[in-house]
Amino acid sequence: MFTIDAHLDLSMNAMEWNRDLRQSVDAINAREKGLTDKPDRGNATVSLPELRKGNIGLVVATQIARYVSPDNPLPGWHSPEQAWAQTQAQIAWYKTMEEDGQMVQVNDLESLEKHIKLWQDGAPSENKPVGYILSLEGADSIVTINHLERAYNYGLRAVGPAHYGPGRYAQGTDATGFMGPKGQELLKEMERLNVILDATHLCDDSFWEAMDHFNGNVWASHNNCRALVNHNRQFSDKQIKELISRGAVIGGAMDAWMMVPGWVRGESNPKEMNCNLNVLIDHMDHICQLAGNTLHVGIGSDLDGAFGTEQCPYDLVTIADEQKIPGLLKKRGYNDVDCESIMHGNWLRFLRKAWA
Repeated sequence: MFTIDAHLDLSMNAMEWNRDLRQSVDAINAREKGLTDKPDRGNATVSLPELRKGNIGLVVATQIARYVSPDNPLPGWHSPEQAWAQTQAQIAWYKTMEEDGQMVQVNDLESLEKHIKLWQDGAPSENKPVGYILSLEGADSIVTINHLERAYNYGLRAVGPAHYGPGRYAQGTDATGFMGPKGQELLKEMERLNVILDATHLCDDSFWEAMDHFNGNVWASHNNCRALVNHNRQFSDKQIKELISRGAVIGGAMDAWMMVPGWVRGESNPKEMNCNLNVLIDHMDHICQLAGNTLHVGIGSDLDGAFGTEQCPYDLVTIADEQKIPGLLKKRGYNDVDCESIMHGNWLRFLRKAWA
């Protein structure tokens, strides 16, 4: 089944993890054998050939670069300008992949329809370019509000104002507090440019402030349910209902600590914690029950987002295994139309409306 994955940190993997994503996952992992500089070395699940193998023809692909103040212990860049420069290296990688015929940017209704037609023409997908919609995870690298339009002009179509910790425009996971005037100014400019607001990672205070001040299109590219895993990274039922009322789609994430309660990073094991794709269906089903339909759930795996097979569903070896999801949904009573909605239809409906 044709599939859309709404959150992959492809350029981060290419530029910071130094992975040639044109290679097979096996080749990437073989080259990383013995490396210890990253926690997930040798455990990669994502590459462009595996996306094609899994018929995942369209993805939301990120730029990501956090600014950290002197008292912030998180990894990141020491000035917004450095963070901006890092995102420019990342966009250069995407453009290089386009030049190599590996990828193609999708940034409006015309390019969306053209790309979907290509991937649904019945021909083998081995040589088709993977489409990507460019998103910015954490807005710290937007040096000034004027930089947002510069980014829009090279294809940026979605922004998550925060990532982990305190941010320049909003407060993120494990932080508290509001967006304030600077964040509200960012939201206003996003609305003017028709940039999608990605509510993922916003702390509760910033989430509700964003809902109060933004009238544009909202999605949550990769977020699970607080009712199932009680952590501020997840959405409460009240937040999920707010997103549903805004016509949002919420992408199910496959980071194990977000899927099962009690996960200890670096210690827990997916099999021992019974973390499999069925657990992802639990989160999706919870949202469907709140909505009363299947129109607000999709996939936003976050696979290889600084974790690999050591911290993802044990029945997923590569991202191509997302094709197991329709069968699991059907075992829960979901029909073919429901499966198509969740695998790609809901994201397509959202984009067609946003870009009409």
